[in-house]
Amino acid sequence: MKRMRAQESASTAVDLVVLAECVEQFSTKTVVLLGDFVADEFQFGEISRVSREAPVLILKHRETNLLPGGGANAANNLASLGARVLPVTAVGDDAAGDALIAHFHGKHVDVSGILRAKGWATPTKTRFLAGWAHTVGQQVLRVDYEPKSALPDAIRRKLGQILASKLRKAHALAVSDYGFGVATPELVQQAAAKPKSALQVTLDARYGLHMYAKAGITSATPNEAELEAEHRTVIGQNIDELTRAGRATLSAMKLQALLVTRGRHGAALFERGGCLTHIPVHGRDQAVDVTGAGDTVLAAYTLALACGASPLEAAHIANIAGGLVVMKRGTATVSREELLEAIRNEASGAAS
Repeated sequence: MKRMRAQESASTAVDLVVLAECVEQFSTKTVVLLGDFVADEFQFGEISRVSREAPVLILKHRETNLLPGGGANAANNLASLGARVLPVTAVGDDAAGDALIAHFHGKHVDVSGILRAKGWATPTKTRFLAGWAHTVGQQVLRVDYEPKSALPDAIRRKLGQILASKLRKAHALAVSDYGFGVATPELVQQAAAKPKSALQVTLDARYGLHMYAKAGITSATPNEAELEAEHRTVIGQNIDELTRAGRATLSAMKLQALLVTRGRHGAALFERGGCLTHIPVHGRDQAVDVTGAGDTVLAAYTLALACGASPLEAAHIANIAGGLVVMKRGTATVSREELLEAIRNEASGAAS
């Protein structure tokens, strides 16, 4: 019992100089991103009046922005952090798919692993934001457009071939499963069994985390709600329940580490051997917008591990990146320069 308590109170202290050196290496790494690409559409409008037809606001449309969401946001963050990212995914033969491919073309990302699936729709989340002139728009409605059919078998087989090919050049594989059928445990298991043993395989799964138990995952980055759903429990302020659920998942999935993000409560890192480290939230605990923050965490954590960071060092880097991105509105990314500046500022504050 004494040994367990000592492990649970493991120090969160890390060498910030080491973290900065790790981030500086991000541009030397290649990461394959397997996952569900989602189009995040933002419809901005000014409040015109209340409708006479029903007690609802009428918005005068101002502009529409379409940004990479889901696995596409994870890929976008990897690129912004300086990595060479190789996305492996499928999008529909539609306008949303066109926009996502064009975005990554513009960022000089290799899009040869993005397949077009005829008769299949690119998952799209449309958010309507309302505001007055010179005020920040607030989300009043979200409409999700999802594929009405499963991903074609021919596309799935082709994804497996592309994934095996891309992994030969990679230092890590990041899996972003939003439940739309691109990333599957079977596909990851086939891929992870072949490459070099040093390959880091990280996972962010919206549903069915434990379905990847035999897929060769080395680390997973669920948020607290996803861990709760997996164990059919409520954690809240109950650290004992967080500990039980986290350790059960770490064991069931045979992970090297499990990083659970907890919003304003920071993060909890579970490691083999029973070590549990609680990491306080970086920056302010009142987020501006949490949209896509998990994608940023996955990207930064994966890259840090690929650079040889320990799980604790990688968790701190991911925690700082997540703290930065939630201070931005909409689906956003963190650049390598922003992350380095934040780490160096923290180091300066600690030294003074």
